[in-house]
Parts: sequence; C-alpha cells; structure tokens
Amino acid sequence: MSKESTAWHSQRLERSVNVARWGEVGTPLLIFPTAAGDAEEIERFHLVSALSEFLTDKRIKIYSVDSVPGQVWMKEDNSFRAGSVAQNRFDEFLVEEVLPAIRTDCGGEQEEIILAGASIGAFNALASITRHPELFKAAICMSGTYDLAKFLKGTPTQDTYQASPLYFLPDLAEDSAQLAKLRERYVLLTHGTGKWEEPAQSWRVADLLGERGIPNRVEEWDDKWDHDWPAWRNMLPKYLGEFL
Repeated sequence: MSKESTAWHSQRLERSVNVARWGEVGTPLLIFPTAAGDAEEIERFHLVSALSEFLTDKRIKIYSVDSVPGQVWMKEDNSFRAGSVAQNRFDEFLVEEVLPAIRTDCGGEQEEIILAGASIGAFNALASITRHPELFKAAICMSGTYDLAKFLKGTPTQDTYQASPLYFLPDLAEDSAQLAKLRERYVLLTHGTGKWEEPAQSWRVADLLGERGIPNRVEEWDDKWDHDWPAWRNMLPKYLGEFL
C-alpha cells in the first residue's frame, strides 16, 4: 500500500493545510478527522489499518485532510460568528481545492466520492453530502455531533445557517435540484450507546432526512461501544462495502 502526504497554502483558509492519501486505485473515500484532528489522525488511530482488506483488494483509495474548522473552534475562536465562517471557507476549500486534487490523483475520472467521519468528522461528512449531493454518493457518519451549539457559543449567524444541515435542510425548496439529487443519495448514521455517546444526535438527523425524503438509516450498537476509536475501527469496515 502506498502513502502520499502533501500540503499547500490555501488563500481561502489563510493557512497551510495537509492532505494525505493511502492506496493506489479504487473508489475514492474521503475520511474527515475528529474535532481538531489532522490529515494523518486516521492512520495513528489505526482506522487505515482497519480498512486494509479494501486497500489490498484495490477497492478504495483513502484521502483525509486537516480538520481546519475544528482547529479554529478548539484553539482560536469558538464563537458562532468565527466558527461558522471557518466552516463555510472549509467547504469552499474542499470543493475548489481538495476535490480537484482527488480527481487529478484518480486520473481525471469523475467517479463519485464516498464520505466518512466520526464525531465532528461525521458532521463534516453530513454537511458535505447535503450541500453538494452532485459530488458525493454516500456518507457514513459515525457517532456524530451534528449540533454546532455543543462547540460554538453566542448567537447563530447567516453563516451558521449555510453551514449546518440542521438549519438549511428544512428550508430546501421541494422542487430544488439540490433536494432532488439528495433523494438519490444515502446517509448511514451509526453510533454506540456506551460512554460519551449521544444517540439522540443521530436520531434527530435521521428524522430530518426522513422528513425530506432523503434515504438514510440509523445503526445503533450496544453499550459496549463508546465514543472512541475502537468503535469506529469496527463500524467503518462493516458498512463500507455497501457503497462500493
């Protein structure tokens, strides 16, 4: 299995950002880190190793990128104003910089990308597929934290509305192209019921997706599974094959 790491300065984010890739060929899988994690977090916590069978069989290429919004929230400014702006700039960075880099790395092919992530990474996976359903085919959201009020303080802004599916999904026009495309996508929400888990967050999202006719399901694991890497190393390999 090959690995490549790169970094570039993004004017959108006003900082250098790291992007990593594992594997040679296969369906592109973009995994978002947790909280303020970096692009190589998923390797240090053995999530890449947990997907070794898919990599060996050349069914996937894994990509990951620094969790820039989480870094802003956790280390710089956790106000709704600054945090939401950071989230929206990150979304622009993904679409305008990271996705073209992935396309180039995949030989210019326009194959739809699968998204995954745990905790805040699950939020980023959900936000990306709901904002850009024309670019992504599915999202595997593990132990998600979807309500930004858990991290951001103050009063939500217009940027918050644009950034959070909990805000903008209810208002998507019934005849919008975005909602029509979302109804062709799939969101898997999974969580344990052990320590630090918040199952209600998954069910809230599932209810909202269901109300808008967006295919989804919730997979709830028992209380042996905490909000931690051992759970996610078991969850992602279990469900990934469905979308390949």
